[in-house]
Amino acid sequence: MFDHIDSWIFDLDNTLYPASASLFPQIDKRMGAYIARLLQCDPAEAYRVQKAFFHSHGMTLPGLMAEHGVDPHEFLADVHDVDIDVVAPHPALADLIARLPGRKFVFTNADAPYAERVLARLGLSNSFDALHDIHALGYVPKPQVPAYAHMCAAYGIDPTRAVFVEDMARNLGPAKAIGMTTVWIDNGSEQGPGDARDHIDHIIPDVATWLAVVVASLEAE
Repeated sequence: MFDHIDSWIFDLDNTLYPASASLFPQIDKRMGAYIARLLQCDPAEAYRVQKAFFHSHGMTLPGLMAEHGVDPHEFLADVHDVDIDVVAPHPALADLIARLPGRKFVFTNADAPYAERVLARLGLSNSFDALHDIHALGYVPKPQVPAYAHMCAAYGIDPTRAVFVEDMARNLGPAKAIGMTTVWIDNGSEQGPGDARDHIDHIIPDVATWLAVVVASLEAE
């Protein structure tokens, strides 16, 4: 069922490493602290603002940029100043990705400096043809529809021949709408699919387990 795929697109956080690593909660905490300093408010109000922008803009940063003139580079450098050693290297995943036919991409709402640190920690620095980050997206993040068209246009991706792997079900809807095969990682991270699953083609527990099956199937053909 994946033999037509020539573009393999992966989210980064809680996708290429397990949610149980608890890396993203560090970022979440730093976002709250940044907003509390910016608005001179208590943690509860900072959390409310953070999540309101997340739901209205797809991520917190564009809301802060629009409403408070926050510099994206400063914000991202601050919130990504985290301990990535909580993520374990994963050489088996590097091998599986290398064996996939076609091109491989990272498509993330994070920025490239942080993403590159995480990929290096995982042992995946040389595993992908390109990294499409929030700066490349012009701060129009997933799940906003233009983000997906921008990603495809940037690399000449035919969405009908692409698979997109994500831990956040809401980010898969626009991918499915343009013809991508969608894979949701049900690993307990922030947002699941609820009752509506028409935009999800496959549900998996983790990337490596799924890729082992996919690679074995493709190599057997």
